[in-house]
Amino acid sequence: MALARPDRAAVRAIGRNAAAAAKAHRRGRQDTRRAARDGRPDLRTPLAAAKAAVDALRASDATWKPEQVRELAASADASLDQLTRLVDNLLDLSRLQAGKLPLRPGPTEVADVVAHALASLGPPAAQIRVMIPAATPLAVADPALLERVLVNLLSNAIRYSPAGTPATVTASAFGDRVELRIIDQGPGVSQTDRDLIFAPFQRPDGEDGPPGTGLGLALSRGLTEAMHGTLTPEDTPAAGSP
Repeated sequence: MALARPDRAAVRAIGRNAAAAAKAHRRGRQDTRRAARDGRPDLRTPLAAAKAAVDALRASDATWKPEQVRELAASADASLDQLTRLVDNLLDLSRLQAGKLPLRPGPTEVADVVAHALASLGPPAAQIRVMIPAATPLAVADPALLERVLVNLLSNAIRYSPAGTPATVTASAFGDRVELRIIDQGPGVSQTDRDLIFAPFQRPDGEDGPPGTGLGLALSRGLTEAMHGTLTPEDTPAAGSP
């Protein structure tokens, strides 16, 4: 990802589940993958998984152990978070395509935005290694939108990275741009699929990786370009796509 750098005057100007829920969750993952391949987002899948967990908790003939209650509650919470992200992505993609997504670009400290993105990811963020030099210059970006982009890209990196192999986020100056790189050691993306992965609701044929809707990368590229930046996949020496 590459973003413009602010001019020096601008910088100075700002002042330096139980079994039922587990089954529903597994079925939901399969349905989500199928929906993505069919080219349609499925709002019903996470909703159904959350409802299955809540129904199990409310069942009058069930006696749950404390750990089972926690598992069911966690399943419902994760499913509702998934639904929220999906709806947010759909709304933002619609606004973006209609040219009605508000932008507030300005000089931005990328390390701060990366920190906020990692906080949004919660515990999985422990799988991300951050290597951003203190001298990294400011970038021209909308901090909230840049955080959305990073959350999507970092989530992808976590999902596709092999166990025990953390993904890395770096930043550096390159001419009048600031480059952010998210590097993982996953399977990578073939040359023929590099445009497809950025199309809404599309995933490469035959992909058998983690489930997804095909919205995250499409929205991420759209948001980046709205901030006059670029988002490009590249090969890394040991596979993976930054």
